[in-house]
Amino acid sequence: MSATATGESAENPLVAGLERLPVHPTSLVIFGGTGDLAHRKLLPALYNLAHEGALPERFEMIGVARREKEDEAFQDMARESIERYSRTKPDPDVLEGLLSDMRYVPGAFDDDEVYAELERTLKQFDEQAGEQLDRVFYLSTAPQFFPVIAGKLGEAGLNRAEQAEVRIVIEKPFGYDLASARSLNTEVLGVFEESQVFRIDHYLGKETVQNLMALRFANALFEPVWNRNFIDNVQITAAEDIGIEGRAGYYEGAGALRDLVQNHMLQLLALLTMEPPAAFEANRLRDEKLKVLEAIVPPAPEEVGAMAVRAQYAPGVSGGSEVPGYREEEGVAADSRTETYAALRLHVSNWRWAGVPFYLRTGKRLARKVTEIAVTLKPVPHLAFQSSGSVGVQCNQIVLTVQPDEGVSVSLGAKIPGPRMRIRPVNMEFRYGTSFMSQSPEAYERLILDAMRGDATLFTRNDEIEALWGVIDPILTAWHEDTSSPIPEYPAGSAGPAQADQLLDGDRHWRRL
Repeated sequence: MSATATGESAENPLVAGLERLPVHPTSLVIFGGTGDLAHRKLLPALYNLAHEGALPERFEMIGVARREKEDEAFQDMARESIERYSRTKPDPDVLEGLLSDMRYVPGAFDDDEVYAELERTLKQFDEQAGEQLDRVFYLSTAPQFFPVIAGKLGEAGLNRAEQAEVRIVIEKPFGYDLASARSLNTEVLGVFEESQVFRIDHYLGKETVQNLMALRFANALFEPVWNRNFIDNVQITAAEDIGIEGRAGYYEGAGALRDLVQNHMLQLLALLTMEPPAAFEANRLRDEKLKVLEAIVPPAPEEVGAMAVRAQYAPGVSGGSEVPGYREEEGVAADSRTETYAALRLHVSNWRWAGVPFYLRTGKRLARKVTEIAVTLKPVPHLAFQSSGSVGVQCNQIVLTVQPDEGVSVSLGAKIPGPRMRIRPVNMEFRYGTSFMSQSPEAYERLILDAMRGDATLFTRNDEIEALWGVIDPILTAWHEDTSSPIPEYPAGSAGPAQADQLLDGDRHWRRL
């Protein structure tokens, strides 16, 4: 198909001059093409890329899933997904161009005939194009199928192509613990080269996460103070106001620590604290992140109780409605010890960050939905302004909001108008929506395009995956072995358990949710 946008809106003068790197003609295969992720994220992302003219001139797509379905039924399902979840209103011409030649291959992921049919379909696309298209295999399935699909692709000879690039994109969770992550790496790398493997973490595709690097390395204002001499502490929050939304089967086996801390939050910590890479290139950037992750000393089993807190939400009020506690949710065991809230205190043991505490917290059914990084600077050395009525001189903060409103704010001390010298904090704010007069693209749009292009900058390398699990594994082990201590609870709709306050040193406190 030809993926050319029609009816494009007027040029935004603030993004003039931005260049799109070319993408080689590509066949994209989505394993789990009828699943929830494809329905809500992947198919709408592909439409928006087509609408913006970002897909290659020759782009083909194949869905693979167990349900019996004809090509036309799969196209209808894709149309419904895009019309419901696309961030832009679908243009009929662009939508038809994307869907018209979309194919579907039904069958079990361990069935050799599925891969034989897949190979026949890919060859048909190559013949129609008059050239061999690059191939991207996207694994949007349950984790137990990752090694199965990778192995079957290898057995069918689909892991290589003579005149084109072949890549495999693997969704999270990549492993269940350190041992399983190592085992999965071994199995995948037994079939594909590391340069072909794209382990996805959609947080890294968010504009504010990428802007974290621009904030640090493109502004002389921040980098001089980005160290232990000026920064007092860092808080990284990923709060959700929803419960498990009927996903007890997944969540009971995962928990908050695996679901968000091991991947998203530690990635944010690595980007925040890494040294400047010599070049903005995939391996150099990932080398610097790896150094930071290896500088986080994993806790000994006896230290876990002092640096990590877990809890479950109890019944409460969320969004103005009464909601059940976690153990009352359908599919959750009455004696479940799975955490819906996790908070950690970590330290990065290197020259730049020695002594600076990093506080991480995430949870379900909290007061509001927000993901942010708050960097608190040390107080000024001399407080001369102490007039009555003054709010007082407070520590400067740099806050990067990842969601829901992407942007950056800096708090400053300013004089309150009037005859006396009274000080209060004020905010300088930058918001993506107002500054660039456009909606930020969905993270999956950027990541799918990067995978087709072969740019691994925003994807996770094998040694990085193992370093991420290396930080979390001792905590998981300690919690798993502790079968007698009561699990703290917090009311749904609150800011979390009181026990989390014990992680903060001195007079520090969590930011309000």
